[in-house]
Amino acid sequence: MSHPVDIHVGKKLKQIRTLRRFSQTDVAKRLNLSFQQIQKYEIGSNRVAASRLFELSQILDVAPAYFFEGLHDDTNATPKADPSIEIVSALAAINDDALKTRIVTFIEDVSGLTVARQS
Repeated sequence: MSHPVDIHVGKKLKQIRTLRRFSQTDVAKRLNLSFQQIQKYEIGSNRVAASRLFELSQILDVAPAYFFEGLHDDTNATPKADPSIEIVSALAAINDDALKTRIVTFIEDVSGLTVARQS
């Protein structure tokens, strides 16, 4: 059975990977791993070593502490739903690339942030 901290770190990994629009394969290649290993990290069945967590933080451009944000001692607490994941999923479901670009531009304008785009 997976430890609650490993599950939390895995969820945070999936969240930031999705927000950065990286596939599991993209991350795996940067770490010289298989995408299945990234899957195992994300579901918490495999623990992420500290050195690997540091590498992930550099690849995904977050502080290592990001993976522990929201972690509480109360392991029975229901994690809050993150609407960001829902937005990314909805955006990914749109097939029209021009429309996607317009939506991302709108979000950038509203947020005042620029999203790094993969080519």
